[in-house]
Amino acid sequence: MTAAQADLQIDRPRTADGAALWRIARDSKVLDLNSSYAYLLWCRDFAATSAVARDERGEPVGFVTAYVRPDRPDTLLVWQVAVDEAQRGRRLAAAMLDGLVARTAAERGVTTVETTISPGNTASERLFTSFAERHGAALEREVLFATDVFPDGPHDPEVLYRIGPLPTGH
Repeated sequence: MTAAQADLQIDRPRTADGAALWRIARDSKVLDLNSSYAYLLWCRDFAATSAVARDERGEPVGFVTAYVRPDRPDTLLVWQVAVDEAQRGRRLAAAMLDGLVARTAAERGVTTVETTISPGNTASERLFTSFAERHGAALEREVLFATDVFPDGPHDPEVLYRIGPLPTGH
């Protein structure tokens, strides 16, 4: 963690954090917003594979939601990354991602990280590209879901970023 992040704590989300995560996602104006119920469930059922950054008052100011793929137990799929607007520019997203991947590698043997990014989401593209570079891991991209498979209207394609294998002891 950098000096700019020294007043923040990164740990696992709790169910009580679900409402704050929903608000951070909503206020990002970039993420697909899930129902508030989904964020509550995520904080309950996927806390072990997710991370939340807390300010000095213990309030969530950023999060990474992720899960281990059932058919690929060595792969962590990162669902959403968001940082409260007041906390941006502190490399908090990178710190949360690095910490989460290190934790899941140690606890669950994760060697690969996946995420999907819509074209034009340059912040996410930079986050995951720089993650791969920092960890000396290969990065592959391919369209996972094309525009025409989304039933709820026009949606950009979702490009799968696959990063790995991660070196051990990263």
